[in-house]
Amino acid sequence: MTRPRMASRMMLSPFAKGLLVLNGWSRRSWASVGLALAALVTGGVLVAREVTSPVFALEQGPLADTPECARIAGNYPSSLAGNERDRVSYEGLAAWGRGAVELRCGLYPPAPTTDMCVTVDGVDWVLREAQSRDGRKYLVTYGRRPAVEVSISDDVRETDAVLVEMSHLVAPVKQRARCIAPDA
Repeated sequence: MTRPRMASRMMLSPFAKGLLVLNGWSRRSWASVGLALAALVTGGVLVAREVTSPVFALEQGPLADTPECARIAGNYPSSLAGNERDRVSYEGLAAWGRGAVELRCGLYPPAPTTDMCVTVDGVDWVLREAQSRDGRKYLVTYGRRPAVEVSISDDVRETDAVLVEMSHLVAPVKQRARCIAPDA
């Protein structure tokens, strides 16, 4: 008994043929539509990931593209005060612990101020009391261009450790002024 020969073309039912040639569209047209839909879905997923990024509401500083910010970004720690670094794709921005700690590099240095200032490992930080609210503290470097702003959630227990680590990141940026005058 011999087997019947298989046709070189795939046999399709009338229903399947109707789906493939709906309104006169060819297989190639349907393949193009499929690729376009796949691209839209992929784009939607990428946008959704950025929208849910913990730093979505942060704006880049006007000097975020400076070499100083690039050097700082190259040394971001993988964890900070027990919080893992978040994936952030914006230049001059970083976050740890789903936004518990946020960093913005590339700000203009603050003008002389009477706001509280602390020096941590040779780096002056000004507490922005007017901006510190809603469970967050905002500090910005003083006397360095570009300036770096750090936002720390009240939920972070190791604020001192965060400032020490941030000071090590920022220290290579040249200090041009001090916020606390030396005692005479």
